[in-house]
Amino acid sequence: MKMMKAVRIHSYGGSECMVYEDVPCPMPAAGEILVRVMAAGVNPVDWKIREGYLREMLQHELPLTLGWDVSGVVQAVGQGVTQFRPGDEIFSRPDLGRNGTFAEFVVIREREVALKPKSMDHVHAAAIPLAGLTAWQALYGAAKLAAGQTVLIHGAAGGVGSFAVQLAKLKGARVIATASRPNPAYLKKLGADEIIDYLSVPFDEAVSDADVVFDTIGGNTQERSWKVLKKGGILVSIVEPPSVEMAGLHGVREAFVFIRPDAEILTELAKLADDGKLKVNVDMLLPLSDAFRALEVSQEGHVRGKIVLKVG
Repeated sequence: MKMMKAVRIHSYGGSECMVYEDVPCPMPAAGEILVRVMAAGVNPVDWKIREGYLREMLQHELPLTLGWDVSGVVQAVGQGVTQFRPGDEIFSRPDLGRNGTFAEFVVIREREVALKPKSMDHVHAAAIPLAGLTAWQALYGAAKLAAGQTVLIHGAAGGVGSFAVQLAKLKGARVIATASRPNPAYLKKLGADEIIDYLSVPFDEAVSDADVVFDTIGGNTQERSWKVLKKGGILVSIVEPPSVEMAGLHGVREAFVFIRPDAEILTELAKLADDGKLKVNVDMLLPLSDAFRALEVSQEGHVRGKIVLKVG
């Protein structure tokens, strides 16, 4: 049996639970493809799963390979696979309920895979799927953002926020972004119309009549966001479900988005990237064996763009 390197957890907890070890290489079943991982994106969901926050929802079997962002090369295909063949360069946000991409090889369902952007290397392509899908499904799906509307994006310099700024501008919206002091130039480059330094300016005193609030922070930030919305507006969160009661009190709507794999949207994101309309910032590149450090940095919450693990 062929072996490979992977980063797994055998129990829930901190970085001490992560093990870089030899494990059997998976094989594709019907409708699946085997991908040689060239690069794997790092996201907050990785350490949240590691610590057990989603154990009831996802019901993983341990040990579990972490990581759910990938760019790589198709090595083999299972029975019935028609859209891909060995040698194809792909990217994906696989099902969170299965073993992840912090490994040399991963098996992914065909319907969760798309051809990666031709103009990007694997490192930058691996930074797109989870964050790009999240921003797309939140803004275009849940919020139904339209041209001429105003959207307030919290945590705009992070992985999801960076894509949200760009997708909102592509839709023709006015973008107000909250971020810390080092990030205004970066966000201007992505297309933000106004940047609020949340450490020095209370955003809820500087913003009013927004059509959409995109919450990537939760907690007090979410609570303070209700009053910046105009009547009929919507607060969309990817962190915690917004209060239905508070939405009713303010005459607005609420939505919680937990993203799903979507190859069609990935294909659209790849087109945008190849057309030069979607930029990717890799803030830190580490080897697979340093996944421990990658998750520690992610958990600190000050990443500009994405952290990526170089695998192949």
